[in-house]
Amino acid sequence: MQLTIKAEGEHVNVLSHLLAKNPYRLYERDVNGHLVRLFFSHFSTNFVEVTIFVTPDPIELSRNSARSFDITSYINDREFAVSSIFCTFLRSALGTALNGKPKDPYLPWVDHPFSFEFSFGPLASATSLSLLKRLFEPIGFSVSTHFAEQKAPLTIKEKSSAQMITLKGRTTLQTGIRQLFVLIPVLDDYKHYFIDEKEIDKMKRYGEGWLDDHPERAYIYEKALRFKAIYDHTQQKGDQPIKETVIRLNDRRYETIIQKVSDLEKKASVVDLGSGEGKLTVKLGYVKGIKELLAVEPSEMAMTRALRQFTKRTQESDFLQPTPIRSSLFYYDNRLQNKDIIILCEVIEHIEEYRLPKMMKMILTNYRPHTLFISTPNYEYNQLYNMGDGYRHSDHRFEWTRDQFQTWCKENNTGFYDLTFTGIGEEHEQFGHPTQLCHFQRKETD
Repeated sequence: MQLTIKAEGEHVNVLSHLLAKNPYRLYERDVNGHLVRLFFSHFSTNFVEVTIFVTPDPIELSRNSARSFDITSYINDREFAVSSIFCTFLRSALGTALNGKPKDPYLPWVDHPFSFEFSFGPLASATSLSLLKRLFEPIGFSVSTHFAEQKAPLTIKEKSSAQMITLKGRTTLQTGIRQLFVLIPVLDDYKHYFIDEKEIDKMKRYGEGWLDDHPERAYIYEKALRFKAIYDHTQQKGDQPIKETVIRLNDRRYETIIQKVSDLEKKASVVDLGSGEGKLTVKLGYVKGIKELLAVEPSEMAMTRALRQFTKRTQESDFLQPTPIRSSLFYYDNRLQNKDIIILCEVIEHIEEYRLPKMMKMILTNYRPHTLFISTPNYEYNQLYNMGDGYRHSDHRFEWTRDQFQTWCKENNTGFYDLTFTGIGEEHEQFGHPTQLCHFQRKETD
């Protein structure tokens, strides 16, 4: 997948400074295992042509997927087609131009318009030429498309579904690239990452000065955000702030668990089971009354990242340094026995269902915490996100409705715990809360 930028006219050679790239050297970077190249094929005072070419690693794109054993995860167009993934890789190469922050002598050129031609593709999308024109013509571009020739000996259809898009217009480099960063994901029929509040921030930042007045603004937001609950809040009248309860679900989830832990009398020893990169663990480190905090995580990479967060707070007197433990959720570890609290925050949905009973038996029968908290997504709420039958994350093995979660908790209860079910996040009258939480409290008679 590639993007080619051509510019004609006086002083277009200044674009190399706006891009912060030497026109006589090949820019080549490895971005998380994927190769990003940028090179100038023509460079003069009156004409510049620069191409950014991305070669993703198809194995890396499928790694850690919930469907990693499904061969179809390797047979797709993600390696070749311009998409939201493409924009993710481009950010590392075009950061200076996107942010409009070249070296001081060239700052005046940030707002200088040039005659540009942007060509990108191949685009594998059902987007019609008519729709492309409705998206790009209002911001000053003429649009043309070119479909690749079919050269295969077996002709399945008359023309390829992959097309190259060419835009021509006069604009600044920063504005042109920002518009592409907003609109390319709109053209993509598939988005590879979870969509949250950062998407709104990106839309506002890159759409400043043009998106609010675009006649297809509603369509652009709806396609880019995909999640109806998030999209609806961008359509509020006036300058009302977007509700934290909707777009900052992760923070609300942590806040709820922290509050519940703080309210408990017995909280001297706490286990964050499946602690990941340590985000919840760090917040637990500030809770008064906790004397021992264990961060249990099987992934070495996640634990390394968590340790960085713990180390940053070494000098803070009010922070309890967690004890990192590399351990599995499925094998007994006597260090986790008889603790006051064990927390499984958004963990169980990353595990195959058939393995969960063994984990629960070990926690409730062998470890016997005084309190157990388990949180997991509410599948019913996904309807507000326009996700169809999909899950919120590609690594989720399942997502349960409220009835399914409550039934599972009751079936796996040993009988020595009282169960309380609550929700986290903005409540919907029909679908409940986006996150569901079960509080296992050991009976006093045990």
